[in-house]
Amino acid sequence: MNYLTHQLLNSEELEILKKNLENEELLWEDGKQTAGKHAAKVKNNLQLRRDSDLSKKFSSLITKKILSDELIKSFALPKKVHGTMFSKSTKGMGYGRHIDNAFMSSGRADLSFTIFLNCKDNYEGGELSIEILNSEENFKLDAGEIIIYPSTYLHSVKEIIDGERLVFIGWIESYIKSIEEREYLFDLDAAGRSLLAKYGKSSEVDLIYKSYSNLLRRLGS
Repeated sequence: MNYLTHQLLNSEELEILKKNLENEELLWEDGKQTAGKHAAKVKNNLQLRRDSDLSKKFSSLITKKILSDELIKSFALPKKVHGTMFSKSTKGMGYGRHIDNAFMSSGRADLSFTIFLNCKDNYEGGELSIEILNSEENFKLDAGEIIIYPSTYLHSVKEIIDGERLVFIGWIESYIKSIEEREYLFDLDAAGRSLLAKYGKSSEVDLIYKSYSNLLRRLGS
């Protein structure tokens, strides 16, 4: 499975988010309002109104962190982060098996992401389940961790048995549409960074990044 998990937000940032989100109970609305026709049938959660000042402020701050993170830039090659929203699920809520729309009003969905905002011990259930071929993997990450995965995968959020699950979700339009091609470029970049860290600048590193840059130029959109 082609995915990335990574600590994105620190404890101070999470505390600020938690305090602000807890004070805005009236701004949460039914998540079905932002779901496609088929997804709406299996979606049962709450979302912070996108047009609220709170949502716009913190969505912008988190988006900037995503776009400036070196590991995420290498993995996702993001052209645009879009469709972001805060989502909350309480006891009995979940999101059944579905696939994200390929095109949204905000952009193309090449990669989907979820940032877990509260401690995983604060709720039971609520795992993000991602399917590929005949396998399924479940994710319940620590607060502040992000998971990024291809939007082409079927996925779901298991029902909350107890407690409250708070996340920030969105999509990435990548410069590279293909999962396989992004993986090739990620591996090349990782090899170049590793050699540079171990031995410093060299002709070999120059050749790796020459190939990387020219492949990105050829494959990018």
